[in-house]
Amino acid sequence: MVSPVRRCSRTACGRPAVATLTYVYADSTAVLGPLATYAEPHCYDLCAEHSERLTAPRGWEVVRLADASAPPRPSGDDLEALANAVREAARPQERRPDPATNRAVDPMEVARRGHLRVLRSPDS
Repeated sequence: MVSPVRRCSRTACGRPAVATLTYVYADSTAVLGPLATYAEPHCYDLCAEHSERLTAPRGWEVVRLADASAPPRPSGDDLEALANAVREAARPQERRPDPATNRAVDPMEVARRGHLRVLRSPDS
């Protein structure tokens, strides 16, 4: 019986494959990307450990393609933007009463239709 899980192509490694390695001989490049949909005879499936430790022959370049299915890691810019948004939300907002309805109006609000509001861009 054959296992439906693809295994690492490295000798004596039985771990599940998570990445596919392809060599582009014309460009002297090794391309390591997400696990291919189908097992190809000219490609090598690698487990997480072997894909992290991959090195190429001298004079070759390794290109690591990002896995689109993996959750993206937050960058420094993402964390800074999140911190700025939290600071902005914590600031007390000045609310002026609307002369027509005598209710407090959000200064960021541009228009209102029922319970929906159109807000001004924070950049403007």
